[in-house]
Amino acid sequence: MANVLKTIRTGEDYIESLRGRDLVIYLFGELIKEPVDHPMIRPSINAVAETYDLAVREAALATANSSITGLQVNRFLHIAESAEDLVLQNKMQRTLGQNTGTCFQRCVGMDALNSLHSVTFEIDEKHGTDYHKRFLEFVKMVQQENLVIGGAMTDPKGDRSKGPSEQDDPDMFTRIIDSDDKGIYVSGAKAHQTGCINSHWIILMPTVRLTEKDKEWAFVGVIPADAKGVTYIYGRQSCDTRSMEDGDIDDGNAKYAGQEALMILERVFIPWDKVFMNGEHEFAAMLIERFTCYHRRSYVCKTGLGDVLIGAAATIADYNGVPKVSHIKDKLIEMTHLNESIFAVGIASSHLGHKLKSGVYLNEDMLAQVCKHNVTRFPYEISRLAQDIAGGLVVTLPSEKDFRHPIAGPMLKKFLVGRKGVDVENRMRILRLIENMTLGRNSVGYLTESMHGAGSPQAQRIQIQRQMQIGYKKNLAKHLAGITNDIEEPSEHSEYFQRIFQTKDSVL
Repeated sequence: MANVLKTIRTGEDYIESLRGRDLVIYLFGELIKEPVDHPMIRPSINAVAETYDLAVREAALATANSSITGLQVNRFLHIAESAEDLVLQNKMQRTLGQNTGTCFQRCVGMDALNSLHSVTFEIDEKHGTDYHKRFLEFVKMVQQENLVIGGAMTDPKGDRSKGPSEQDDPDMFTRIIDSDDKGIYVSGAKAHQTGCINSHWIILMPTVRLTEKDKEWAFVGVIPADAKGVTYIYGRQSCDTRSMEDGDIDDGNAKYAGQEALMILERVFIPWDKVFMNGEHEFAAMLIERFTCYHRRSYVCKTGLGDVLIGAAATIADYNGVPKVSHIKDKLIEMTHLNESIFAVGIASSHLGHKLKSGVYLNEDMLAQVCKHNVTRFPYEISRLAQDIAGGLVVTLPSEKDFRHPIAGPMLKKFLVGRKGVDVENRMRILRLIENMTLGRNSVGYLTESMHGAGSPQAQRIQIQRQMQIGYKKNLAKHLAGITNDIEEPSEHSEYFQRIFQTKDSVL
């Protein structure tokens, strides 16, 4: 943590705090000396910087008063103390999606912090440990210094039919390999790690339910991003090398991008005061379920990206001279309907937030699952409609170098003209933005990550099945049909309807 400022305030402060760290990063087969200045990495750093600048510009939205430190803190570091806090998280996420058009990389850390607040409290309650106290001390530190927290849950997994203790290579799930009076030592890897290189601290968490045989994999700990023994191998994104070319048109979104990397850990040390679970395997499922509950409704961030893409589609329709054509208007309506459907379910989940034993608020789980399941589908249809409206030029557009060429350029300006009065360069720029979000670099965050982030679609369907209370619904039907001798016992898997109505229905 060589260059972290005592208190970061602005986006520029944040960018400077990342300089001079001892990170080991491989990209295109080369070690990267200073990621802050690398043209392919910098747009992802800019996206995180916007989370700081938004907090300066719109404090009511992006900051909160913390009862832990008594400070006004960035909302990404705040422990939710009310349902309104959960709602404001969603509003902030949508705003940042609008401002960046990409993944701003801090939601995993925020949701991990909120999950651990309750889980550490309940482990202590059962085992007499002091994890919650340790955790609160960590929260105090990161709130006071205003740091970026990454969350690392996903492991490579190896053979998916086998659990951690059954793998041929035990490092397929990150595990404790040793411990002493100072702390624990862990090895393994974390895959698809969003914003890991751009974080100051990273929380390591289990990724699957664990059994008695899996105790060495049952740990939670935090490490600085530049901890000794950590190696990052940067992930490729479609069209990512365009950021290394001259000009900015072909990027589509030259300023902002997301980031993923494979994070490899080789005997990484975690001191005891940064360990928040150590062998309590039965709490791994609780942590995963609470984290995914928070994180699946955090995917309302995709509605901010959807707003940008809808705006881009409407702009190209205007530039093409067809903004009032009925089928164009209908497609924009459908895009908006799908986008708002995602937001409605996510923010409803937050509105129904309830208080846990530790004092933190957790959003409603059933609606969080539905929100994320919508996200695995709707952005694909929104993207299809955007490409439909844009036309074939979105994938056949010549390069910016051709546009700037003394011979080819005038030809392009003549034949790529749209509606009278529209600058040809503006038409090219909006087409490149649509390409960027539906096929290019930021389609990673808007499409594939929407599919697989926070659990692939089947994970949500399993949780929906557990909570859909078919017995309760059958009883409703039987009650109206006059059936009184075939009433089912209430389900123990969900409190969804009780939470909606704030009481138990007599039909239960």
